Amino acid sequence: MSGTGVLPCQAIEKMIESGTLAATPAILPEQVQPASLDLRLGTVAYRVRASFLAGHGRTVAERLEEFEMHRVDLSGGAVLEKGCVYVVPLMERLALPEGVQAVANAKSSTGRMDLLTRTITDGGVEFDRIAPGYEGPLYAEICPRSFSVLVRPGMRLNQIRFRQGQAVLSDDTLRAIHAEVGLVSGEAHIDDGLGFSVDLRPEGSDLVGYRAKPHTGVVDLDRIGHYDPAEFWEPIHTSEGRIILDPGAFYILVSREAVHIPPDCAAEMAPYLAMVGEFRVHYAGFFDPGFGHAAAGGAGSRGVLEVRCHEAPFVLEHGQIVGRLVYERMAEVPTQLYGAGIASNYQGQGLKLSKHFRTP
Repeated sequence: MSGTGVLPCQAIEKMIESGTLAATPAILPEQVQPASLDLRLGTVAYRVRASFLAGHGRTVAERLEEFEMHRVDLSGGAVLEKGCVYVVPLMERLALPEGVQAVANAKSSTGRMDLLTRTITDGGVEFDRIAPGYEGPLYAEICPRSFSVLVRPGMRLNQIRFRQGQAVLSDDTLRAIHAEVGLVSGEAHIDDGLGFSVDLRPEGSDLVGYRAKPHTGVVDLDRIGHYDPAEFWEPIHTSEGRIILDPGAFYILVSREAVHIPPDCAAEMAPYLAMVGEFRVHYAGFFDPGFGHAAAGGAGSRGVLEVRCHEAPFVLEHGQIVGRLVYERMAEVPTQLYGAGIASNYQGQGLKLSKHFRTP
């Protein structure tokens, strides 16, 4: 096993070979990402009354007996309806060694679809956090928030990352790395991670983002570059450098800074403190080694912000810090970086909807 830090693709491949990671059917090579493994939906979805965690000493199967409303066969494709909660057994299962913990997150395209997707486990007391030594199945809890979606077995909506020991980099280390290679364009706001701000004054345009329309058709998640954005999204224009977020609405915005993840680091986007406003940024959080890295075709890539406003309308202004990146050290530099020959969808991006929509 690799050293302390986030395990890279080559270590994940060894975990597959050893049976630490197993699946039926077998894990595909394209599921392995530079610092994570894509997880696949199984053949059935359970419509449940409410979101839940298994809890100490309980299995997800036991809790499904309490909360299941009906079952949906995904074999021929099925619609998961907006506003409903589903639990889907995943094809993959874990047999983690004692020294390795796991954390899961929605994939970038999943988050940009406002598709709340979290991983739950037997005995789990937290979403997306899997303790060292866990042995058992994995499940995805899926709640479409803005659009109903058509899904099939084998679709990859979430991903899992493995770490050994303490991996989070201190602020002092981040400052040193920024001074050496540059983590963001412009000034680095480093405080318990790397802060980033929102761009509401884009150069040469007054288009600053998109807001999900409330009543739309179904999105087939297998269709790439297929849908007309105008049928699902309302463009947001402003020349004032500010917008007002509506409670309950979902927005796609973009960071002012171009972000760089060096090859020996990984990062996770965390929501900013609630004290700065009644909204949450970014439900999909993994940034792979090589994101925005020049040698991997990035030359700095902006972070797309998935924003949902909560109880009260909120004025969001240009340059306001809205989130932070928590950087972690890699146990080894991955043999494959994000964007470098693996058909990464968002390398070198600016303001960009999910891959299912045509470029406006």
